Parts: sequence; structure tokens; C-alpha cells
Amino acid sequence: MRTVIVCASVSHGNTRRVADSMAQVLGARVVSPEQADPAELADADLVGFGSGVFYSRLHPALMSFAKALPTGRGRAFVFATSGLPEIPLMSFTRPLVRLLEGKGFEVDGSFSCRAFDTWTPFKLVGGINKQRPHTGDLAAARAFAGQLRARRGHL
Repeated sequence: MRTVIVCASVSHGNTRRVADSMAQVLGARVVSPEQADPAELADADLVGFGSGVFYSRLHPALMSFAKALPTGRGRAFVFATSGLPEIPLMSFTRPLVRLLEGKGFEVDGSFSCRAFDTWTPFKLVGGINKQRPHTGDLAAARAFAGQLRARRGHL
């Protein structure tokens, strides 16, 4: 299964650690939105899109990249890391899922976990979630990736 993960990890490397954990299971290549090649994504069996959360939104570089993708078809998943928990009524990942579905992707699921955050109010106390993502979070990311493989019979 050819898999590419497009990951915007700019603050502490949290999202990249999650992407690398998923990549181990999926045999994926991890690239930034700036490095991503739309032609490579079109040839992939599965494409992951992930970033940290900034002001309750995924990183603008990831969103801009996804908006610029041509309409096509394929399988995708979305993931995020954030200092605060995702609230169902204000999902971090939902806007990207809808965008990808509008581009013709079949989105197989989304994953999020808490991560070290030094956004302005948290910076005053040295940040929150200093030990995250921890080994349990990374194991959950690998389990999510395993479910993506199994769902399509690529064991």
C-alpha cells in the first residue's frame, strides 16, 4: 500500500512524532505541505493530512495545500495534535475532512491527541501537556494506522 502523510509540524515537533508513528505502521513517507507533490498523492493508495492546532484550526499551510489539490479520488485520513481537547461541536479536523470529501477523497477517519502547547496564555506557566504526546498517545496513533490498513484488507 503506497501511503504518503502530509504533516505540518511547526512548534515542538509533536505532530511529526505522531506522523512518524503512523508511518511506521503504514510504511509511509512523511512530507511537509511545502514538500508534498500532488502527483505523488494522486498515485498513493492512502494519504494522511495532519497538523498541530492553532487558534482551534489546523495549520494554514496544510489547509492551503489541501484547497489547492485537484479534484480526484482516493482514500485519506486526518490527524491533529492540540493542547486542549477537541470539542465535538467545534471539531479541529472536521473542516479538513469536509474539504477533502469535496475534492473526492473517501476519508477513512480522523485521530487527535493532546500535545505540549506553549500558546500565549500557557507560555506564562511553561506550557501545558509537557510530556505529550507520550508513549500511550503514540501507541494509539499506531493502532489507528493499523485500523486503516486492516479496514482495507492490507494486513
